[in-house]
Amino acid sequence: MPAPSSSNPLADLPDAELEATITLLAANINAATWQLLTYIAELDRREVWGGWGVKSCAHWLNWQCGIAMGAAREKVRVARALEATPQISAAFAAGEVSYSKVRAMTRIANPDNEDYLLMIARHGTATHVEQLVRAYRAVDRAAATERTNHAHQTRTCQWHYAEDGTFVLRAQLPAEVGALFVQALTAAAEHVPAGTSAPEETPPDEPHAARRADALALLAEHYLAGDSAPASRSAERHTVVIHVDREALRESGDYGRCDLDHGPALAPETARRLACDASRYELDEDTDGEPLNIGRKSRAIPPPLRRFLDQRDRGCRFPGCTEHRHVDAHHVRHWADGGETRADNLILLCRHHHRLVHEGGYTVERRDDGRWLFFTPTGVLIPHVPAATQSETPIGQVNAARGMDVPAGTGVTRWAGERMDLGMAVDGVLQAETRRGRRGVDLLPMT
Repeated sequence: MPAPSSSNPLADLPDAELEATITLLAANINAATWQLLTYIAELDRREVWGGWGVKSCAHWLNWQCGIAMGAAREKVRVARALEATPQISAAFAAGEVSYSKVRAMTRIANPDNEDYLLMIARHGTATHVEQLVRAYRAVDRAAATERTNHAHQTRTCQWHYAEDGTFVLRAQLPAEVGALFVQALTAAAEHVPAGTSAPEETPPDEPHAARRADALALLAEHYLAGDSAPASRSAERHTVVIHVDREALRESGDYGRCDLDHGPALAPETARRLACDASRYELDEDTDGEPLNIGRKSRAIPPPLRRFLDQRDRGCRFPGCTEHRHVDAHHVRHWADGGETRADNLILLCRHHHRLVHEGGYTVERRDDGRWLFFTPTGVLIPHVPAATQSETPIGQVNAARGMDVPAGTGVTRWAGERMDLGMAVDGVLQAETRRGRRGVDLLPMT
């Protein structure tokens, strides 16, 4: 037992009481988390978050509750999955199973197997449940197509500069694309001279990781040095051209021509949004539509000003938005209405929120003190920082108020230390589904 400390109010607490208190709080947190997720599911069902201009329920949780995007998406997924798994939901509500276990179970749970999964969760640790879910998904042929589609939908390639100035690259690719990349990287590595990374410090048989890094640079150099952009593929072929009358661009102007080049008509407000940050030609026509004069191409936002905006705003300025790469410079007062192209009339917005302040009816204002204020279509101010709420009610009282008695030990696993037979556990899940008629084939036991 630790020595008493005047600065530590828990120093005199007996070990047994300390452990019991922790398990009691954990069980109550389990029950409270279930309640939180039921509210999240209802929020998502009503799409309340859409009224604030955020992209999804997960984005709202990130903004209002300070939950990281990945964790927020998982909470929304679990919240909706609990609606289809009443037994898991009831055990979670009673504090018997943790959020970690529920999160894992809901990846594969259905009304046919949830009772079996709950048995594993009650008698095993969260690690046991995770192992079971991973093993089940590996042998579940029905999930193979889902995994393939998910791998395609979640493919990503991201990079950033670390604090020491190094370039960090991270990619998540479908398996077949990854295999193609490995083949290319392996081939390029054969042309990397040994010791090129640090000849004074690296031995002739330098680490494979360093050689692969040099091979990646070689791939980039060869692509850029090659015929990656044929002359026939001019810049104009990668430009979206919109024809719009000057009058149609004005906020209070009459509806004039506004259409894509060789394409359909566009809403004038869409053209206003695209014209906020684009290149433009001034074209004069006669009454028959014949061109009289074509002016020089000009940028709505000059490059030096755009660099200033990137440095000042560091991404989308809409409250709660975390996008910082794919952003447009928005004219608060449009240049077609006489608004000047200067920093105090410009703000960076991501494509989603740029659309909202044009076609969506949201508005943005700049106050004299430099603050940017955003309003919903009904004129409600969108706060940059959610209002703080405080409650000194112990979590146990919160659960008791809804009729839940969560005693100490409720969420403690019943695992006695025995080794988990993973093959038998997976087979149990499969057999549970077979008994309920979900599977009509004989199942081979795992070895």
